[in-house]
Amino acid sequence: MIIVYGIKTCGSVRNALKFFKDHNIEVEFFDFKQKSPTPEQIKDWTKKSDINVLFNNKGTKYKTLNLKELNLDENGKYEWLCKEPLLFKRPVIEFDDKLIVAWNEEEYKKVFL
Repeated sequence: MIIVYGIKTCGSVRNALKFFKDHNIEVEFFDFKQKSPTPEQIKDWTKKSDINVLFNNKGTKYKTLNLKELNLDENGKYEWLCKEPLLFKRPVIEFDDKLIVAWNEEEYKKVFL
């Protein structure tokens, strides 16, 4: 099963969901605004993708929380991801014990088609 993690209002998440729908690929959607991934799940993700890829330091939430001033190390980023899932770069796509982070149509075509 392919799980798409994100928020419905994010353009990148909408692009990913449209890609899967257009190619008749069934996915499950996990809304970060409704529920947070567990700390264990996030730790597992950091083994599959670099935390600096998972952590969105360009988004609105990062800026409104003034996190740049904290100069976070990897552990600090992990702790913030555990308490604020809107800091994830989106979408996070989980499948076959693998992870793809962010919208990249060419990569999606290679992996899923």
